[in-house]
Amino acid sequence: MIDVKFDDGIAVVRLQHGKANALDIEFCEAMTVLFGQLRAKAEVKAVVLTGTATMFSAGVDLKRLSAGGAEYVLRFLPVLHALYETVFFFPKPVIAAINGHAIAGGAVLAACADRRVMAAESGRIGITELQVGVPLPALAFEIVRAAVPSRYLSEFALGAGTYVTAEALQKGWVDEVVDGWELMPRALRLAKLHAAMSPEAFAQTKAQIRQPVVDAVATHGKATDEAVTAIWTQEATLRRVAIYVAKTLTKAPRAPGSVH
Repeated sequence: MIDVKFDDGIAVVRLQHGKANALDIEFCEAMTVLFGQLRAKAEVKAVVLTGTATMFSAGVDLKRLSAGGAEYVLRFLPVLHALYETVFFFPKPVIAAINGHAIAGGAVLAACADRRVMAAESGRIGITELQVGVPLPALAFEIVRAAVPSRYLSEFALGAGTYVTAEALQKGWVDEVVDGWELMPRALRLAKLHAAMSPEAFAQTKAQIRQPVVDAVATHGKATDEAVTAIWTQEATLRRVAIYVAKTLTKAPRAPGSVH
């Protein structure tokens, strides 16, 4: 499910959950526990987060969600929130080495990192939730708002499109695009660069950068998540998800559409 290796104080976390690294309850819980453990280990100075083959993460496991219905949604959304909260507010440096498609919830996971480096022509990135008929939960939306240029936020969220690497760089979904062979060396160099800084000063500065997200979620997160949960659990939404799964996910695998 998750492979972890250590390189001179850097934890390299590789997602290995099926073909798409789909976000389900068990995967989110495992990731949350892992980042909690890495936070507690003084010898871990930074984290590089990457995927496997051509997939970083294709987002929420819609097949599982469709099969589980509203009961599953009610269990899943808090677990997804906990994953994003743990990674986004991780006090040590986090570098996303985006090796392939990062779609919807997977794009949000990449946005949790301090820096995002993507392998050239490796896949697409974007938040496609509206294609399926669901809005982003409060924290997920605020993470995206914090990560991308404000002038593109409406395009990304309302357009629900995905972007190839060159356009992802131009529009600010990622910070750098490098050749595939250079992805992990570059991510490790960035991780070590940040890890060489004062841990206390880095953590405090990162907390200050993320404070607007804390404030936004404290102000309207509860009301937003109540509205979001109501939409996700509606019969009409679940029917829409089921139709999307039947039309898109039961076909032969094709990028970037295994899960949203």
